[in-house]
Amino acid sequence: MTVNSLIDSHCHIVFSSFEKDLDEVAARWRSAGVSSLLHACVEPSEIPSIKALADRFPELRYSVGIHPLDTKSWEGKVSIDILRDAALQDSRVVAIGELGLDLFKDSNLVEQLVVLRAQLELAYDLDLPVIIHCRDASEPMLKLFQELQELGRMVRGVMHCWGGNVEEMEKFLNFGMYISFSGTVTFKKATDIQQCALKVPEDRFLIETDCPFLAPVPRRGKRNEPAFVEFVASKIADIRGQTFASVAESSSSNARRLFGLP
Repeated sequence: MTVNSLIDSHCHIVFSSFEKDLDEVAARWRSAGVSSLLHACVEPSEIPSIKALADRFPELRYSVGIHPLDTKSWEGKVSIDILRDAALQDSRVVAIGELGLDLFKDSNLVEQLVVLRAQLELAYDLDLPVIIHCRDASEPMLKLFQELQELGRMVRGVMHCWGGNVEEMEKFLNFGMYISFSGTVTFKKATDIQQCALKVPEDRFLIETDCPFLAPVPRRGKRNEPAFVEFVASKIADIRGQTFASVAESSSSNARRLFGLP
């Protein structure tokens, strides 16, 4: 691995904001040393387009899933069968997600839990890790993890775009979860997230852009893109008192271990 080999462990380049200049975006991520990307999926209708991106960019792997704010696309067994078939038909599918709970933008917890449970069951059955979106929902998420653990059906995965505090992080780490830091770790007022970046174990953190959202400082307010994951790595290196190369190597090694990336 070169000293600046980076993995953007969560991106959304299928979005329309990338239509006009995706080749230039790819040239920039390659120039920045991004050797691998994991493209997250928010609903089944995206899968063909994301698969086409994987055909176009050999360094891209992807997940299949339903986001907690996209429960309108949930069709029960039909949806699960689509996700299962997509995962079994393409070895480039390395995770189930983006799934989870979001009580910041919505309040339909019961409905979200139905969609989440079904996907967690699928991930366990397929032995795939999960990409978890959890916003203002740590308590019900941890309760569900406890239930799964007691049933012997706990999954492995990552808490993506981490936005919690150290106490919450420790609880998710105790369930075997990885913690992924996005551009929010560079924001001046993100003191809780920065404390988490300081205290997370070396072998349990990932870095991501979640592009096109949450562009890091010094690109805040712009469209985010995979190349900007270098700013996340740089900020974490500053916080931890480590070299950029060390953070790049640890985060990439962790992403490869969790997702089986090449």
